[in-house]
Amino acid sequence: MRALILSGGSGTRLRPITHTSAKQLVPVANKPVLFYGLESVAEAGITEVGIVVGDTAEEIQDAVGDGSRFGLDVTYVSQDAPRGLAHAVMIARDFLGDEDFVMYLGDNFVIGGIADVVASFRKERPDASILLQHVPNPSAFGVASLDPDGRVVRLEEKPKDTESDLALVGVYLFTPVIHEAVRQLVPSARGEYEITDALQWLIDQGRDVASTVITGYWKDTGNVADMLEVNRSVLETLTPSTAGEVDAESELIGRVVLSPGASVVRSRIVGPAIIGAGTRIVDSYVGPFTSIQHDCRIVDSEIEYSIVLHDSSIEGVRRIEASLIGHHVEVTPSPRMPRAHRFVLGDHSKVQISS
Repeated sequence: MRALILSGGSGTRLRPITHTSAKQLVPVANKPVLFYGLESVAEAGITEVGIVVGDTAEEIQDAVGDGSRFGLDVTYVSQDAPRGLAHAVMIARDFLGDEDFVMYLGDNFVIGGIADVVASFRKERPDASILLQHVPNPSAFGVASLDPDGRVVRLEEKPKDTESDLALVGVYLFTPVIHEAVRQLVPSARGEYEITDALQWLIDQGRDVASTVITGYWKDTGNVADMLEVNRSVLETLTPSTAGEVDAESELIGRVVLSPGASVVRSRIVGPAIIGAGTRIVDSYVGPFTSIQHDCRIVDSEIEYSIVLHDSSIEGVRRIEASLIGHHVEVTPSPRMPRAHRFVLGDHSKVQISS
């Protein structure tokens, strides 16, 4: 069995971070999201992995290399533009051969991994298998409708109206019959080759498309709010460790990971939190659910429930929360300016001002 991991998307919902960085490499608890997927594939006993890459190919390749550090043998598959999940299957045909495979979206996060679903697929071997989860906003995802016996009867990609709240999780398992299905496709109204259309073709042909409704934690980390939520979930599993330096006037409370070379001076860190190597925290407060990467500087500031990427500095800022701060960023206070209100008010206006 092989794995196909999709890492070619443009990450528009994470801009401006993804103007200069691949969305799959944005870190969760100081480790790129993509790495969690690679580790899940390795834990499932799969060693041959194809990674579909696009405009950020060089960055992905620099980060992952040949895959050996994950126990994987990685092949890169170039995609000229994001043309849909089924298109990724099409262009990876030579790599996939006639093997069964799992397709994993590189910006998705599944706590607990995929070893159990892969083992079940290998044992039962339906033509395809999908993972589903109840969500409050199904129109943002591919959606599956089940019959009373739990069989998949219909799939739609981001429908405006749907009777089902079962979203497709970004993990799919296929036998080689999927290659026949994707050959039947034409671009959808979105201009993409939809994997939901390929799965619907299998269903219409009487093929066995199995489904599993999962109750564990899954997130598509495509926007800042979800990225922060995934970061929170992972940080809650931290095992505390202090490999850096903490002076006598500082305090570390709860699950805090202080990486080698990091230093904390006259500061308070309340976990769960992780501080990267070489980062310096001075006269500051770092609150729960915060990840700060390597070589950052937090001075005379407060930050909580946030992600800070490497080589960034925050100095003299009273409070930051629920934020994603990119690489090489400088955050400082604005200069003090005279404050005034300026109005153009119509007749009979009523205005309340907090001054």
